[in-house]
Amino acid sequence: MRSAQNQGSGAIKKKMNGYVGFSNFPNQEHRRSIKRGFNFTLMVVGESGLGKSTLINTLFESKVYPTKDTEVEAPARTGVEITSVSADIQENGVRLRLSVVDTPGFGDSINNDEAWRPILENIESRFDAYLAQENRVNRSKIVDNRVNAVLYFIRPSGHGLRAIDIEFMKHLHTRVNLIPVIARADTLAGREVETFKARIMADINFHGIQIFKPVSDQFDDPETVADNKAIASKVPFAVVGSEKLVDREDGTKVRGRRYPWGIIEVENEAHNDFVSLRQMLLRTHMEELRDATDVGLYEAYRTQKLLALGHVQDNGVFREFNPRQQLEEEERLHGAKMGKLEAEMAAVFRQKVQEKEGKLKQSEEELHSRHQQMKSVLEKQRLELEEKKSRMGAGMQQQNTPIDVVAAAAAHPGEPVQRMPSKDKKKRGFF
Repeated sequence: MRSAQNQGSGAIKKKMNGYVGFSNFPNQEHRRSIKRGFNFTLMVVGESGLGKSTLINTLFESKVYPTKDTEVEAPARTGVEITSVSADIQENGVRLRLSVVDTPGFGDSINNDEAWRPILENIESRFDAYLAQENRVNRSKIVDNRVNAVLYFIRPSGHGLRAIDIEFMKHLHTRVNLIPVIARADTLAGREVETFKARIMADINFHGIQIFKPVSDQFDDPETVADNKAIASKVPFAVVGSEKLVDREDGTKVRGRRYPWGIIEVENEAHNDFVSLRQMLLRTHMEELRDATDVGLYEAYRTQKLLALGHVQDNGVFREFNPRQQLEEEERLHGAKMGKLEAEMAAVFRQKVQEKEGKLKQSEEELHSRHQQMKSVLEKQRLELEEKKSRMGAGMQQQNTPIDVVAAAAAHPGEPVQRMPSKDKKKRGFF
């Protein structure tokens, strides 16, 4: 076993001298995937009459959507509805749980200013449901119904994207893998299709809209790189869908549409881009779409959601540290915490003392006021008593016997005492 130091990453590359066996790990993953099966959620968005159901049934060669009765008039809708159809499909022992989400009513109203909002809310609600399952204690049975790709059907007008198309893509390109599709491409000529594609891509690039395109890396072989470039050159895909088989001139049956001037074959790359769309969506890049949803789009939404809820990433959880420095840091933090607690307790104590002093001062003032009030009341009562006493003394002096009469009676006891007539009687005598 030879070893070599990689200067860029610091890892040691080792070359085995013999067979060990871990190169069979992809085979183990393959067996496990076969046992578990796969889930894939595809959303189709577009106006009514663009052949969305027909294209889905053509892609999977199965009646995923029931055939619609064109003679029965559909009930009028007041807005965008979200419906989902699930089907279990098996091919060569590989099981696929396919969920197709339809959006009937999109673009069919008179006012389509916010026709994109119910679709965005549905996609984000699926992200929220998956996030809630990740946060459970028991995560053994997580149901993944996140939308892996959106086929956006563009009306074949030949004039570029409309306002409703631009608004939808601008609001959803950060939440889902967008795959623009030109519906009913058999209504346009070959040159018209190429011109229409160029206008659509010019509008997408001008508004900074991100769409899904196959990307090659260093692990891809030259054939895969060439296939990815060929598929990317077909975006947006001009497709034709058909569930019927028609007879060609040589008698062979093909899936397509018959017109007076000829036959449009669904699986003929010279007629439309259906084969390239199926190649990218189902055969070569299905897992890449699932991975882009899980690692890129969902992780960005999850990070934004958790940050909005107040969660903060601790980048030092798995960082190497010095135990002594950590102990000193903990002591410093503990001392700062205790100092803060002491300061808070001192502030509370001072506040309590101030409140108690204020109450005592208020009580003292109330007692002094009551003392002064009682003192003034008593003083007033004393003055009133003095006044009454003086009045009573004057009255008694007027009513008592004169002093000389009392003295005479004491000097001659037994003798009648002659009272002197009072001045009042003398005055009454004159009348």
